[in-house]
This record gives sequence, C-alpha cells and structure tokens, in this order.
Amino acid sequence: MTAITLYIFSLKMQAPNVNSHQKAAVAKGVKDEEEGLDTAEGEEWMQGKTLVKPPDQLDLTEAELNEEITRVLKASNPNAPQNVVRYSFKEGCYKPIVFVDQMAIHFELEGNLVHKESDEGRRLMAKQAEVDDGGGVERPDNVAIKAAKREQKLTNQFNFNERASQTLNNTPRDISCQTEPPPRANFSATANQWEIYDFYVEELQRREKSKEKHEGQFLNKEEDKSKKKMIQNDDISQLAKAVKIIERMVNQNIFDDVAQDFMYFEDASDEFRGEKGTLLPLWTFQYDKAKSLSVTALCWNHKYNDLFAVGLGSHEFTQQGGGMLLFYTLKNPSYPEFIFNTASGVMCLDIHEHLSYLVAVGLYDGCVAVYNLKKKTDQPIYNSRASSGKHTSAVMQVKWQKDDLDSNHNFISVSADGRLVSWTLVKHELVFTEIIKLPVIDTIPDDLKDVIPTVGTSLDFHKQKDYSFLVGTEHGKIHKGSKYYSSKFLEKYDAHFMNVTRVKWNPFHPDVFISCGWDWMVKIWDQTMKSPVFTFELKTSVTDVAWAPYSSTVFAAVTTDGKVHVFDLNINKYEALCQQKVVSKKTKLFNIEFNPVHPIIIVGDDRGHVTSLKLSPNLRKKPKVGDALILCIVIEHLNILTLDENVLEPH
Repeated sequence: MTAITLYIFSLKMQAPNVNSHQKAAVAKGVKDEEEGLDTAEGEEWMQGKTLVKPPDQLDLTEAELNEEITRVLKASNPNAPQNVVRYSFKEGCYKPIVFVDQMAIHFELEGNLVHKESDEGRRLMAKQAEVDDGGGVERPDNVAIKAAKREQKLTNQFNFNERASQTLNNTPRDISCQTEPPPRANFSATANQWEIYDFYVEELQRREKSKEKHEGQFLNKEEDKSKKKMIQNDDISQLAKAVKIIERMVNQNIFDDVAQDFMYFEDASDEFRGEKGTLLPLWTFQYDKAKSLSVTALCWNHKYNDLFAVGLGSHEFTQQGGGMLLFYTLKNPSYPEFIFNTASGVMCLDIHEHLSYLVAVGLYDGCVAVYNLKKKTDQPIYNSRASSGKHTSAVMQVKWQKDDLDSNHNFISVSADGRLVSWTLVKHELVFTEIIKLPVIDTIPDDLKDVIPTVGTSLDFHKQKDYSFLVGTEHGKIHKGSKYYSSKFLEKYDAHFMNVTRVKWNPFHPDVFISCGWDWMVKIWDQTMKSPVFTFELKTSVTDVAWAPYSSTVFAAVTTDGKVHVFDLNINKYEALCQQKVVSKKTKLFNIEFNPVHPIIIVGDDRGHVTSLKLSPNLRKKPKVGDALILCIVIEHLNILTLDENVLEPH
C-alpha cells in the first residue's frame, strides 16, 4: 500500500487597494520633507506605478476579500492510466494493475551546489582560501614553510609527473647497392593423369626400397648384437631351459594337492545331489604388479591347452592408466610365462587359432596391436596409428579371421566409436578396411547422429559361416551382419534393456546364439526368430557368458556379485545346476572361459586375479546323441510348448 499525503494550503485572495498605496506614498513624502530629504524620486515612482484596473475584474467587498478559500491537493495523477493490464505467468492470464505510478516530473535540473557545512564544502572552501592567499605578497616565513612542505615526498604512488625534452634528430642517409640478378630459366611441360600416376608409383617404390634397406641394416645390427650377446651369455642361455623345468617341478611339488585334484578328483557327492553340481577351486593366478588392474579379457591357447592369456586394464573412465598382457600356464601358477606392458589398458584379446604365437590386442585408447611370442621383445610387431585408421574410442572386441587371398593374416575389431574395421598384416604395417558402421538409434536428433556414435560392446563370428557375425551394442540391440554386405545389417534383435556385455554363437547348432547384459538377463536366441527361446534372470548384472566345448546345451555365466552359474538345457531348462560364489565379498567377476580339453573353467575379477575351477561330474555330462541334434530337440520341444501354452518364461 502506498501512503498518499494530502497537502492543504490556505490561499487568501485579495485585490490590491489603490487608496492604501497612495496613502502610504503620501505619508512617506511627508516624512521625507520633515527629515529634509528630496521626494522628487518618490513622485516619479508613483506616476510610473499607477495601477490600472482591468475592466472585467470583479468588485469584491471587504468580507469577500477576507474570506479564506481552502484548496486540497492530492498526490494522485489525474492523467495516469487506470486500465493497464499485464500478463501473470503465475496464474496464466492477463490481470489489471491496481497500483499505477502517480508521480509526474514537471522540471528536473541537476545542480552542482554543495552545502558549506558538509565535508566536501569545507574542503573546497579551504582550497579556495589557499588560492586567494597565494595571490598576494608572501612573507619570508610563509615562503620557508611552503618550501619545506614542497620538499616532502608524496606518499601517493600514483602521482604522475610529466616531463618532456627535445633531442636532436639524426639526418637520414640513403644506402643502396647493386647486385647481379639470379640466373633464370623458362620451363614448360604438359602434365596429364598418367604422368602424375607414374610419378606417385615411382615415389612409393623408392620409399619402399629405402625402408627395406633401412630395416635390413637395422636387422643386421640387431643380429650382430644378438650374436655377441649369445656368445657372452652362452653359459646362461644353455641353463635357461633347465632352470625353467626345475621351476615348474618345484611349483608342482608345492601345489601337489591341487595338481592331484585337477587330475584325479571326482566329487562323489554328486550321486546324492540329483542333477545339481559343484565347482572345485584349483589354482589362483595373480601378479603383484597388477593388483590395481582388473581382468578385462581371457583366452585359451588353441595349441597348448595349459596356456592362457590375461588382459588387464580398467572399465572405469576415471581410473585409466597403463595395462598389461600376461600369459599363464597351469604348470607354473606362481609367475607368468610372458609379460607385456602396454601404454593403455587392455580391453580385449584373441589368440590366432593356427599360429598360436600371434596375439591381437585391443586397447582403451583405440589402438590395436599384434604381439609375437617368438620375438624377444616386449613391443608389438604391429600397432595402429592415427594415420592408419585408428579407432577414436576403446576397442571392445577383436577376432582373428582366415587368411585372405594373398595369404595375409587379418582380424576384425569393434570399438565404442561404432566402427567395424578389418586389419590386414601387410609387411611392416597394419592396413585397415572399414566394414560397416553401427546404426544410430532413433531417439537421437538428426543433427547429432554424426556426433554421437552407437557403442559396440561385443563381437562374434559364426563357427561354420565365417562371413556372418553378431554385434552387441550399448543400447541393448544385437545386429546380425555379413562381411560381404557392408551397406546395412541383415537383422536386428531387441535383446536387452541395457548394455549387451557378451554375444556368442553356439559351436554346434548353426542357428543358436546366446547373449547377456546389465539387465540381469541371459537369453538364448534362434536367428530365425525375433523373440528369445530361453530367458534366465540371475538377479544381478551379468558380465560374461560362454558355451561349453563338450556339449551344445551347457553354458556358464558370471555376475557382479561374484557367483558362477552353470546351466544344462538338456537336464533343466528352468534353472541353473550350480550357483556358487567363488571370490570374496565386494569382488566382481568380469570374464569366464572354458578350457577346450580339460573340465575346468577360469574366471577373472576386478582385482587382477584369475581363479581356476573344476566342474563336478554332474556339470559335464555329454549327451549320448549328436550335440546339435540334442539342442534341436530341446528347441523343437520348446516351440511345441509355446504353441500350446502361449507362455514360456524360464526363471
């Protein structure tokens, strides 16, 4: 509420009385005569100041003139608008404004007057007084005092003194010299496409020859150095193999009970458990320098069944650093056989099926590398660079392929940048070929589809049709594609609600594959159907799943709560035969792999440890008929149940 102040003024309106003015003037003149003063000036004034009454002036009586007329002045502005409306965002409608600004400014002038009693007024008056005193003749004592005051140094550091001086300018001089013009020659030629092509071919040949020559010299130097070292360390090198054998013998004696369990122990209590089974812990593989890293990949060697590779890195973006590639053997669980340090964390790896000494590795920084176990060096023999098509994000899966028509080794990688790239080992470099790019989901705006890629998380190739592959994505989709059809994917499956952590083809049945994800689900699919054939909920995030190499109906999965789940669809299609916690509390399992020959599995956790487990007899039963036929019978029986009941939800 605005307070309105009312000002009441009393105006006394009275017409001028001519007679009173004349009487006053006559009285003044008489008084002046008595005092002996001249009154001529007063008479002239009276003659010039005679009042003239307007003809329309009212004749008011004495009572009317003495009457007081009261006027009331209000603060409201009569010209102010009374019908102003404004939009109210709170109520969502137009509302009238009750209070309107009533002040009207008729005249405004900014002055420069300062009150003399204020501090600024006193300061200005004192300054003016000093200026006035300086204009006159100064006394000697005042001059001395002022000189003393001038000699005092000013404490103001921002005091500005302007000084100027005039210097003599040097006279300009012109120096010139004359030189002979450089030799010139006119050249002209006609360049066509063939000449440009021939020039490039010759330049490439020249570079290859120089590169081979340089590498030949380097290899010769390395061979000379290695020969010298072999001669110098001949005695030690002769003992290296013997020392390694003795080390394995000592470890086998230390872990003799574990080795005996691995070879001969069979859990007799399976006869009383019915269809259930157990897992027997065997060796635990750990490396002291890899305690801060997580196991990100596991892979068995296809030629040496006791040798497996371990990739170490981190899945967390804020904990990235260096990584490691380790090779362990069951004959020596105390120390790795091979150790390779990497500049970035290892995210995936794959060992060549026929050339077991070649290992393809995918790193977190987007590089792919190939290591050769025969080389006496810890550096990769092949490494991708930015100029050679390097991925721009973490490489999530690598898979070796059959040699191409030129007998060159090659492998395929999928990355978080959404690209599937084929890498070919040509001489001394990796040559890349982009196969296909993962499609962007529909929820992303059109202007951001080129910026936000679809993250590929898993990759697997068909066991019989090596050109057919499956790719799992971060958005829960699974895409089926072909290497010979790179324009688009052949099929899309709405598999999971969250990240697909693993997808794998069944090694026996050509149409069946399995997938798992962060949505707690493990699903088994028939590629001819859009919906899953089996669905299992494990009540926590599933990080990896693997098919057994001895049966088409057996598979195992690991979860983040540290449990291993083993299923056999031929025995029980609804629940796991074994659910066993194999690590300590607050430890997550990330990877699982079946040994291709022995009845054991290995699991990797987030502390860099790899644990080996032996399957009890109930978990490794082999079917009496063909594996593919058994799975076909199970799926056919499932389809019949689906048609009859219209519902099948294993749990």
